[in-house]
Amino acid sequence: MSANFAQIKSTVDSASYETQRAKVNSLLEQRKQKFGEFDQSVLKKSGVFGLFKSKRDMQQSIDILKAVVINDNHIFIETKKLLSMKDFEKDHFQRLADEYDTRSSAYMRTITKLQTENEKLRSQVGSLDAEDHQNNVWLYLLSIVTLALIIYIIYLQKRISTAKK
Repeated sequence: MSANFAQIKSTVDSASYETQRAKVNSLLEQRKQKFGEFDQSVLKKSGVFGLFKSKRDMQQSIDILKAVVINDNHIFIETKKLLSMKDFEKDHFQRLADEYDTRSSAYMRTITKLQTENEKLRSQVGSLDAEDHQNNVWLYLLSIVTLALIIYIIYLQKRISTAKK
């Protein structure tokens, strides 16, 4: 379920990033248009006989340059937001990679620990089997000696009883 949430969040982040990029591109296009207007206003001469620039022409050029500077400030702000989004995304993916690396390292340590424990238990089972086999040999040997002793006692009793008769 968290994978779906991460995928949705990533899609939202990508959409936000693309929206921000479109905003920066739009501001750059506006800047280009303003510079076009500025070039035209610099060439515009509405003074005496069209030979000189009037005060109004100069003020219009200054106003256009102010608009360009304001637009540039907006471009810097929006570009900074765009870069911070990119840095956040990079940091986010780095944290995820570190987290997955930590998890996989922990899983590998757990697997190694379990394999070691498994080998230890196998060796214990092997030694218990050998010990059990040793005990069984002694039990069989004791049973055979006991049976031989019982048979010998019965034989002696029969021999004594036949010797009395």
